[in-house]
Amino acid sequence: MRINREIRAPRVRVIDKDGEQVGVLPTGEAIYRAEQAGLDLVEISPNAEPPVCKIIDYGKYRYQITKKEKESKKSQHQVKVKEVKVKPNTDEHDIQTKLNHARDFVAKGDKVRITCTFRGREMMHTEFGEKIVKRMCEDLADVAVPEGPAKMFGKILSVVLAPSAKKTVKGVHRAENENAEGRQGKI
Repeated sequence: MRINREIRAPRVRVIDKDGEQVGVLPTGEAIYRAEQAGLDLVEISPNAEPPVCKIIDYGKYRYQITKKEKESKKSQHQVKVKEVKVKPNTDEHDIQTKLNHARDFVAKGDKVRITCTFRGREMMHTEFGEKIVKRMCEDLADVAVPEGPAKMFGKILSVVLAPSAKKTVKGVHRAENENAEGRQGKI
């Protein structure tokens, strides 16, 4: 963004501090008007013909732009990939706990990578790990969909689950709450 003497165009379209259009002026005269008002001449639209410049306080303008950028970043949710690790001989209760964690991650909008690590002789029976990973995918099918089939990378079997668009956990909980409230009202 160019300001004051950095503006190279011979003529510019000027907008004053109140937002009213002054017209097309030579750049030197536009800078002089900005200095008389104690403000800066800021090039708002450099690609226009002639370029559009505004007489404003540059420091305040930069502050407002950075404030808007921060607000837009706050509203964005960056998708993270969370990992849930299991082994081929993971116990039932541990699997349920890991499923609950995975469900929470998906509810927050994050992707979940389920990895099953094989050690030593466990590589002889990878079907046990495949069975656990497949079961976890099926249990999470109501809230997440696999991005692809489970794949072996060396000693690790891995699959990535993404939140499904059709139904979220929050929506499921809301429906359950509405049903519970409806039951209470009928009693």
